[in-house]
Amino acid sequence: MKKNSLLALALVATLPFAASAADGVSYNYVQGGYTATNTDGADADGFGVDGSVAIAPNFHLFGGYSNQEIDHSSVDFDQYRFGVGYNREVAPAVDLVTKVAYEKFDAGRGFDYDGWSAEVGVRGSLHPNLEGYVMAGYEDGDEYDGEFYGRVGALAKFNQNWGISGDVKFVDGDTQWFVGPRFTW
Repeated sequence: MKKNSLLALALVATLPFAASAADGVSYNYVQGGYTATNTDGADADGFGVDGSVAIAPNFHLFGGYSNQEIDHSSVDFDQYRFGVGYNREVAPAVDLVTKVAYEKFDAGRGFDYDGWSAEVGVRGSLHPNLEGYVMAGYEDGDEYDGEFYGRVGALAKFNQNWGISGDVKFVDGDTQWFVGPRFTW
């Protein structure tokens, strides 16, 4: 009897920490595809890969890499982004999401910058086959001034595991975007 009471008490004590992702939203995925940057001065495009893995009911790790070549040149650059996110269900199909990340830009020839970013926004299942998000963020680095940005994205789901993901980031006149297949588990 004591054993059952202790088990019941332990389960009740963990309930506040048992919150997880909203219905229809997964923080376990990997994706790859086409990425591009459109600026006032020069445009670039290439490929990118990124992913996320849930490490606890409300926390996930994420990372990404892209390589783009500037149009009409032989100059390319690499971008990396690694961080941790917190997600909290605020409605049955909607999460409040916050993220903090380390970011790196490397174009070689001494053009190598380190920085960080922080985002907050909402992510949710709009339909069993459609997920979307909107985020507001701030980024800063050792060689560039901090600036605010906005990010919107969507995932069209073909089934439980496969879909097509799209993301657009608007920052100080520049537009960065990504589109490609996503595998979710």
